[in-house]
Amino acid sequence: MADVADALRTYWNDRGPVWVEYRERLDAMLAPLGEAAVARLHPDPGEHVLDIGCGTGTTSLELARLVGESGQVTGVDVSAPMLDEARRRAADAGLANTTFVVADAGAHQFEPRHFDAAFSRMGIMFFAEPVAGFTNLRRALRPGGRLTFVCWRSPAENSWVTEPGQAVAEVLGPPEPMDPDAPGPFSLASADRISSILTEAGLVDIDITPHDLPVNIGGGTTDELVRYYMDLLPATAIPDNAEVHVIDRVKAALGAMVERRRTADGITMGAAAWLVSARA
Repeated sequence: MADVADALRTYWNDRGPVWVEYRERLDAMLAPLGEAAVARLHPDPGEHVLDIGCGTGTTSLELARLVGESGQVTGVDVSAPMLDEARRRAADAGLANTTFVVADAGAHQFEPRHFDAAFSRMGIMFFAEPVAGFTNLRRALRPGGRLTFVCWRSPAENSWVTEPGQAVAEVLGPPEPMDPDAPGPFSLASADRISSILTEAGLVDIDITPHDLPVNIGGGTTDELVRYYMDLLPATAIPDNAEVHVIDRVKAALGAMVERRRTADGITMGAAAWLVSARA
């Protein structure tokens, strides 16, 4: 699985600047999910918290405020560009109780039994070896330490991803089927799979709760929103040798989708997630 982990590391470092560019739009979309997960974790002042797949640091900064000066938050992510942004934001906010580590949380050698809690907002679905990854997190938690994360349910339940995908498919045809258990945003779509992985990793008191809500990616001109979708499409979505007229047709299809979904508050679509908690 080393080649899978290497490929994911390369992908997130290559794509990191794009996520930095769209940080505010992505944070606005994911904020309600992160807030629900933080509320479930309920970090206390003085606790040491691990933020897995922390990206540009939004959840790390919120957790740092909640644990206070006597606490500590360690954000970990494989994307160096995103962590550079996280460090800048922490410094700007004067949050000295944050540390950011470029590493794969599923394999990094954390200090054993160090953290009171581990958290993730949509950053925990990318372990090359999920059981080994969650076992590694369990070892980093003190006995009784808490794990809380939020992850996507199935693509079919998430119109924020299926509708742009359908717009692209109108032009390019359906994509090749993917292994639903492969590392990716929907690898933990099955509650049974989550429960099996966490149990095998030695975690207990597992609770998996569905959480449904609309997500909003904000407003802007049609061209701005089409550019957003084009920039965030998977690297394999459009062939490298696609001709200009084909790309223009994809943009037109995305533009039509944007206009169908536009409201006074921006582009709003359905989302479905799992709120998951467990203990070491």
